[in-house]
Amino acid sequence: MTLADTIESISVSGLQNISRGTVLDYLPIEVGDDFSDNQLPLLIKSLEKTNFFEKVKMNFDSSSLKVEVKENPTIKFFEIINYKEDRVLSEKIVANIIDNYNFKIGSIFVKNRLDKLLEEINTLYSSNAFFGVKISTDLNTDTNNRIGISISIDEGDQALIKQMSITGSKFFSEEELLDLFSIGEPDFFIVNFFSEKDKFSKYELQSGIELVKTKYLNEGFLDIRIDSSNISFDKESNSIELRLLISEGEQYFVDHFEFTGNFLDISPPKLRKFIPLKDNDRFSRKDIIKGIDEITKFFENLGYAYTQISSKIGNIPNSNKLTVEINISLDSEIYISRINISGNNTTQDDVIRRQMSINEGQIYSRDEIKDSIDRIKRLGFFSDVKYEINRHLNNTSMVDINIEVTETKTGEFSIGLSHSNSTGASLSAGIVQKNILGTGNTLNASFSNSDAVQSASFYFLDPYFNKFGHSISYGFFDKTTNAAELDASSYILDETGFNFGYGIPSTKTAKFSSEVRISSIDLNCGASLKNTFEINQCNSNDDLDTSLSFGYVENSLNDFFFPSSGSKNIFETTIGLPFSDFKYIQTEYTHKSYYPVLSNKTFKFSSRAKLASSYGGDELPFFKRYFEGGNSSVRGFDFNSLGAKYAGTDNPKGGELSLVSSIGIASSLAFAGIDNPNMKLSGFIDLGGLSEKISDFSFSDIRSSTGLQLSWLTPIGPIGLHYATPVIKQNGDNTSTFSFDLGTTF
Repeated sequence: MTLADTIESISVSGLQNISRGTVLDYLPIEVGDDFSDNQLPLLIKSLEKTNFFEKVKMNFDSSSLKVEVKENPTIKFFEIINYKEDRVLSEKIVANIIDNYNFKIGSIFVKNRLDKLLEEINTLYSSNAFFGVKISTDLNTDTNNRIGISISIDEGDQALIKQMSITGSKFFSEEELLDLFSIGEPDFFIVNFFSEKDKFSKYELQSGIELVKTKYLNEGFLDIRIDSSNISFDKESNSIELRLLISEGEQYFVDHFEFTGNFLDISPPKLRKFIPLKDNDRFSRKDIIKGIDEITKFFENLGYAYTQISSKIGNIPNSNKLTVEINISLDSEIYISRINISGNNTTQDDVIRRQMSINEGQIYSRDEIKDSIDRIKRLGFFSDVKYEINRHLNNTSMVDINIEVTETKTGEFSIGLSHSNSTGASLSAGIVQKNILGTGNTLNASFSNSDAVQSASFYFLDPYFNKFGHSISYGFFDKTTNAAELDASSYILDETGFNFGYGIPSTKTAKFSSEVRISSIDLNCGASLKNTFEINQCNSNDDLDTSLSFGYVENSLNDFFFPSSGSKNIFETTIGLPFSDFKYIQTEYTHKSYYPVLSNKTFKFSSRAKLASSYGGDELPFFKRYFEGGNSSVRGFDFNSLGAKYAGTDNPKGGELSLVSSIGIASSLAFAGIDNPNMKLSGFIDLGGLSEKISDFSFSDIRSSTGLQLSWLTPIGPIGLHYATPVIKQNGDNTSTFSFDLGTTF
């Protein structure tokens, strides 16, 4: 062969499933090209890179390039067997392995991919202290060059942590640092059974080390070093000893801050106030990060959505003092071009837009966007609200806000039979809609007939009656209550009337309201009430109840169904007017607040106080007293069962003073393998009491319970399942362990 040889033909042998044309496509040479021997390695490599072939040979003879290949088999099946689910591997991890290494049926098998996979599996097991794991492979290739791959895993026993120690720490105690690790020496055996703290994991070890470093960095120890290499394994006892060595280094203090870059005409002292650290304070990375976030938020609320802020730490020579330089880089001011709303198949656009405190054409503001999204969530029309900010490519000073909502059930037309723990069997019909025709208005027209209550009512609320955001409501009602069926005293109360209300917003999150209610009351008492307990009222001809209510509601919750932050305060006073037959004052204050804690968990505190009294020398109508016990107050006790009872009976009298508080922590069900954002499990402690007279309140009136609540936002609305056990109770209390509610949220 000479340097001037030309390729006149190309032959390919050994093909089974791959076409000759495919091979020629991957060869960077064709018939008619000049050829030299030094090209052979390059040509062979070009085919090997395809992973189509197990072997590739080439030679050039008499102007002909001869290619001989042996194809890699195609995968007939791939499986990993004999592992125990969720110890190290799981079905999800195995599925990811198949995707990542392309071991799908019909894919081409590549030996080095299998080798890398086996190495990764072995590393996974050793990282979780399965040092005796044995991995075997079974490869079977049939006559059609299809391969079946079976990987069998004999996990063996996981090595457990026998001892874990930390030495070298002076600023923090060893116990304080060990508490930062989720792994370690076993706890009391019952606790350890659930926590599995003594099960080793390199990932959990590294996570704990990072927490230790962070703890030191927040106390000014910038040179902190942690040596975690001293891990010993005792094969005979299958146990691990961990010894961490800490070198704390010097503790540093802040000498002063400097601000550089572009920060408009904002004075450095004003920016300095956003940083919690003062000059000569010990350095804290946490406080620096917090300060940078606050400065970023400050500029984003001025319209600079793409602010870049960084910090640079400098050491003053021969001292433990630091200079902190905060560099600020502002992009152009950003304006809102469009606000796009999707997912609202029923709810009208303007119902959503009127909740927004930021509008198209307005300058960007992070706080106003967040406030707008929270206000939309508080409507209660949507099970989910998502948003994203998209910057224009051709005009970088403009962004679009894309809001996607998922509508939930906000009402229903119903007719049928139902049963309630409180009212018994019921025949009902009506329409209940808090977003009627997508307008945001509330309509409730219903009829019900149960053992306890027969009622017919109509109620309408327009929350945006005019352009100022005023609300108007009105309704008519006719209701007969058989108190004996509500676990109360023996009387029947028939009330017919109407109400009219008006509300005026005072801030973005607060509203003042008032309502006039006029009704005619017909009271028929049972023998014991009429002749013994409530003689004056039961034998009176009083029938006109005219009241005026004043209320204030402040709501900053970030969601209607499952809030994780914010608070809600309701204050309301109702007065039976002087020309009415019933002269009373009822005052109620309710508070709820939510705080994010740990990871994906929410702490809730709620409290409610109710006071009722009469004036003008009249008695407080006994049917205006408060009753407690049940799902909406102190769970674990029967509905309306708390407080004093009429002498010689089990019938509650009600009370003039009611106090109820509750704390709880809610979590998703991810720990149980249920990935549903509309389901929450919460643990709670309820505390409350009912006093017959305000002046007679006693700690003996207090009841308490603890338990679990499952809250679920279903297609038919929110439901709650409760399990509660009384903690503080008295002899004769009526208790209830399990209960169910429709309309319950955390």
